[in-house]
Amino acid sequence: EQPKEKPQPAPRQIFQERQRITGLPLYLQGYLSAWESGFQEFRVYWTELRGTMLFFYDDKKAPKYSQKLDISALISVTSLHPDGNNSAQFTLMLPNGKVELKANDCERGKEWKDFILTVTKLSVPSDESLLPGQLTRMHEVLEKEKKRRITLNSCSTSLKRSSPQTTMPVCFHAVSRQEAAELLEKNPSCGSLILRPGSDSKSYAVTARYNLGAPCLKHYRVLAKGTSYSIELERKVTLPSLQDVVNYFVTQTQGNLKPFVMQT
Repeated sequence: EQPKEKPQPAPRQIFQERQRITGLPLYLQGYLSAWESGFQEFRVYWTELRGTMLFFYDDKKAPKYSQKLDISALISVTSLHPDGNNSAQFTLMLPNGKVELKANDCERGKEWKDFILTVTKLSVPSDESLLPGQLTRMHEVLEKEKKRRITLNSCSTSLKRSSPQTTMPVCFHAVSRQEAAELLEKNPSCGSLILRPGSDSKSYAVTARYNLGAPCLKHYRVLAKGTSYSIELERKVTLPSLQDVVNYFVTQTQGNLKPFVMQT
């Protein structure tokens, strides 16, 4: 059973550590139960909705999440239905299956459901039972998420336009540093090297996941200089195209690094 206490923000130090690890803005937090395969019952987590990701923590004060769920490709959400303990249950329908979630009452369950729909569908649900304060918060979250998406998309577009080459490497993805790390961690069979926009929106970066006994993640800055690209290593390496930058990492690691391509 979920704790009945009113959800309170995590201490500032823990909040800052979670922010650093996830790299995503916090939109909603509180206790939420999730049904895990292999278990016969729901498990309670302190849960955070950040961007279009749900992060599950074993403890309210744990700085590192134990599970995470990408809900960006959400198809639909079922209606709330109560159980025998007055809890409110709903299901997220995702391309790779469904996820059962449960809040400790209908009001809280409705809030989670509507916030999830807001950030994934970029639209505040037309729910007449929402309180004015909840509506205000959802509209604020909606604007933040729209700006986050615009920043990622515009960064990708501007970099592509400024590129002297006409075709981007297949491993280019318009993602943040943290999102690139998560893609490599969650999908090791898809590759181990991502080319992405740099954090300053004016350069590129390479995120590589090495398997040296244990996985090791490294980031490299790639500067566009005229019609060439410079990799910021101990000794700078300058190459004529972004594809050559990717090829350089693959060649230097004797093929241990492979371009990351999502499987369809």
